[in-house]
Amino acid sequence: MTDGTPGATRRRLAQELAVVAGFEDPRAPLEQYHTPPDLAAHIVHVADLQGDIEGETVVDLGCGTGMLALGAALRGPKRVVGVDIDPAPLSTALENERRVGATADVSWLRADATEAPLCPDEGVTVLMNPPFGAQTGNEGADRAFLETAVDIAAVSYSVHNAGSESFVESFADDNAGEVTHAFAAEFDLPRQFDHHEESTRSIDTEVFRIEWT
Repeated sequence: MTDGTPGATRRRLAQELAVVAGFEDPRAPLEQYHTPPDLAAHIVHVADLQGDIEGETVVDLGCGTGMLALGAALRGPKRVVGVDIDPAPLSTALENERRVGATADVSWLRADATEAPLCPDEGVTVLMNPPFGAQTGNEGADRAFLETAVDIAAVSYSVHNAGSESFVESFADDNAGEVTHAFAAEFDLPRQFDHHEESTRSIDTEVFRIEWT
């Protein structure tokens, strides 16, 4: 039994998400990294406290195997849509949906998240851990994801490399948005690509909540 505090609620969500399987064959060009359960729980918990999950339509852009989408699905949304261009992780996401026992209306859509074929009749909450643009030829990838959020979201939560504050705030200002919350978070990366030299390493990231008008 938890003590009912916000920290306990977040920890319980992280425990529920611990069963979410990651990528079986991650693709470096797509920067496919498994979002840690603790980080996903933190993002979803903050969004829930802000009234951005319960009863809302939530879209996870670049959902991978569904970590953020399923975190939202456990917090009483109207519906959840996970969007990813790669069919393999979407199959895993469907299996993960069964693992976590989500009862919300969850859909998995194979599509390019930067050109998502979504025309919501109301503003949605976007949760996303976009590519940071660290791979050669993939620079600015997170900008393209933010551009989709501009088109479909009332509010978005996104994970970026540490030091991205000026870029994100400038982008928001240029697109009738406002950064309302920001917090630092560690992102643990296991060794999964040939260019990784360590078995695991932690990178500093920042999460931003943006309200769009």
